[in-house]
Amino acid sequence: MTEEIVKKLVSGELKLHQADDNAPTRRDAVDMRREAISRLTGTDLSNIGKFSYDPEVVTRKNTENAIGAIQVPLGVAGPLKINGEYARGEFYVPLATTEGALVASVNRGCSVCSQSGGVTTAILQDEMTRAPVVKVSSLAEAKRLATAVKTPELFEEMRSIASTTTKHGELLRADPYVVGRSVFLRFAFDTKDAMGSNMTTIASDAIMRMLESKFEMKLVALSSNMCTDKKPAAINVIEGRGRTTVAEIKIPRNIVIERLKATPEDLCEVNYRKNFLGSARAVSFGFNAHIANIVAAMYIACGQDPAHVVEGSNAITSVEMDGSDLYFSVSFPSLPLGTVGGGTGLATQSECLMMLGVKGGGDPPGSNARKLAEIIASASLAGELSLLGALASQDLARAHAKYGR
Repeated sequence: MTEEIVKKLVSGELKLHQADDNAPTRRDAVDMRREAISRLTGTDLSNIGKFSYDPEVVTRKNTENAIGAIQVPLGVAGPLKINGEYARGEFYVPLATTEGALVASVNRGCSVCSQSGGVTTAILQDEMTRAPVVKVSSLAEAKRLATAVKTPELFEEMRSIASTTTKHGELLRADPYVVGRSVFLRFAFDTKDAMGSNMTTIASDAIMRMLESKFEMKLVALSSNMCTDKKPAAINVIEGRGRTTVAEIKIPRNIVIERLKATPEDLCEVNYRKNFLGSARAVSFGFNAHIANIVAAMYIACGQDPAHVVEGSNAITSVEMDGSDLYFSVSFPSLPLGTVGGGTGLATQSECLMMLGVKGGGDPPGSNARKLAEIIASASLAGELSLLGALASQDLARAHAKYGR
């Protein structure tokens, strides 16, 4: 039976997705698909076949045409002391990466931060956006729609419609943008512990069906790029998306000199000329050294959508003198993440979330996702601090050469 199905997959008599319906179990389907691809490409895929996730769950919720898994080495940095609104205490930070020296660098930053009393964090805004676009008959109708969605009466009706689609989500506001006969409605939702992309999509669809019955408009696309999801966009930097988070620390002068081999003034100079002037000259949305490194490594480890690194990298690293000491902060306008749904249910990712004490829904709802945001922001600060220190001490190239990376 197994060989017969593999041969049909190879010949094309069965499509790859049909293995799920023809194999005894989902695990068998994964194995048969992998064997078929191995024969079709002439490639040994035995390592891809070694995995610990439950195929019964993954092939229904996370991945189509599954053939196995790709392993990403997981390192840990810490302990990192955090004095946050939601994250309080010492944390060991999981970092899934293939970039040599990254974990070591973040680990050094964690040590400096903990020695200096820990990182202070705050969540300034918490909302996920979805922005449908509609076509109207005229500018007059565009103005009528844009004006109406800002009225208390219609907004309450939209909130009520949204609440019928989810037990946890809540519509917070609707911001209209008019371009000729196109009207973009950027909805902002509180999605609690979920990242919220699917939740906001379903709620937005219900809202738009209601609006279509009241206005002369046609829904063109439920997502219009005004959200803005997984793309560089100034609106996310200005208005925020996901968990808007800030982390800060004050580092005594002697610790900067002893641990980073540079003075606080040196770090201020590097940050000003690299992260501020350099980013401005490049017209970058990210005024930072390598935030994407830490965000990506933690997103992969903790079951987040790696594509949201685009938004997570829209961060500003600020370095100032505080008397003779160093003030260091990282501000994240847009940090989309969640502790339920998506890849958070996978076995290895679940263990990383449990290691941080943020697995599943929080009490109160939303607290686990905010805690995770504070941890990622703090770890990113540690990574920024370490790299700027290496640049200020002219040690970056020597460190990579020493470790052969």
